[in-house]
Amino acid sequence: MDGTGFLQREHFGELIRILAGRGYRVIGPQLRDGAIVYDDLSEVAQLPSGVIMDVQPARVHATVTQLPRYFSWANGPQALKPLLFRPVETLWQACRDDKGRLEFSAADEQEARPLAVIGVRACDLAALELQDRHFLQGEYSDPHYARRREGLLLVAVNCTHPDATCFCASTGDGPQARTGFDLVLDELDTGFIIGAGSKRGTALMEDLSLLPVREDQLAKAAVSHQAAREAQTRALPPGDLYDALAARREHPHWQAVAERCLSCGNCTSVCPTCFCSHEREQPRLDGSGSVHLREWDSCFSEGHSYITGLVIRAEPRHRYRQWLTHKLGAWHRQYGRSGCVGCGRCIAWCPVGIDLCEETAAVLGGGHD
Repeated sequence: MDGTGFLQREHFGELIRILAGRGYRVIGPQLRDGAIVYDDLSEVAQLPSGVIMDVQPARVHATVTQLPRYFSWANGPQALKPLLFRPVETLWQACRDDKGRLEFSAADEQEARPLAVIGVRACDLAALELQDRHFLQGEYSDPHYARRREGLLLVAVNCTHPDATCFCASTGDGPQARTGFDLVLDELDTGFIIGAGSKRGTALMEDLSLLPVREDQLAKAAVSHQAAREAQTRALPPGDLYDALAARREHPHWQAVAERCLSCGNCTSVCPTCFCSHEREQPRLDGSGSVHLREWDSCFSEGHSYITGLVIRAEPRHRYRQWLTHKLGAWHRQYGRSGCVGCGRCIAWCPVGIDLCEETAAVLGGGHD
């Protein structure tokens, strides 16, 4: 980190105004319908001041207090994924010329406005690195993702209030952000310790009304980091779990999970690393052409494993087994690490509270057939 400063709470609006003044569309956390969501941010008053989240399996409850802090919560359902890997987007289009012949062309894309996101957590920075590996660093780069990623500026906030569903300490991805940000904040009652992680971040700090950071402020931040790690009660086993899970492919607990699972795909929608998609044609009503769409998909849907008249994973137990084994095992071989960053969203936003950590422990702890 390239130096630190202290921004008093009453000056936090400077950061929003400076980013907007440099041409960024500023996105930040807000309380809406009882959840933390990310949306356009133009003033400090939109931030979730005093909001405390009680997040349990299948239950999310917000309480508004008189506390002065904006970031006394761990995460919401969105993460960075919808901003870069869009839920629905047009890849190309076809239209008929004046002679009735089809012509194909790239999708009409408006010039992407640079995006600045305030409030990014360490787990989501780790997830973004995995998304980058898939969409940018493979044999073929995705131009749609790359165009949005290029202008992205990230203001991270170190977690002080992990949810009951969080387990990023066990995956090594949090609660403290270490890389991948432009600026990183530690929130105290009176303001923010700010550090830069890039040249862009350093340039931003030069325009803020910063004070020197005191030793007692650094000590308070360090205590918060340790407390956030110690508060986490869930954990995943370390390392590549593919062989252990594959050896238990007929374990009875897969069926026990399937009897609760609705195959709704909520877990994959809120997961910041899942990237399954499908493509389809959407014809115009007048027959003049069509657009080719890419949409988010889920390995929990029956159609996801359909191949030439055969559904390979026809039962929910097969789908959950595939998801968990791929996420905690095969990702190591594809991307060099687990596909889970310990954010706990899949536990919180599952309608029936299926717990990835508990299900993994149950399968691994009970031998195999």
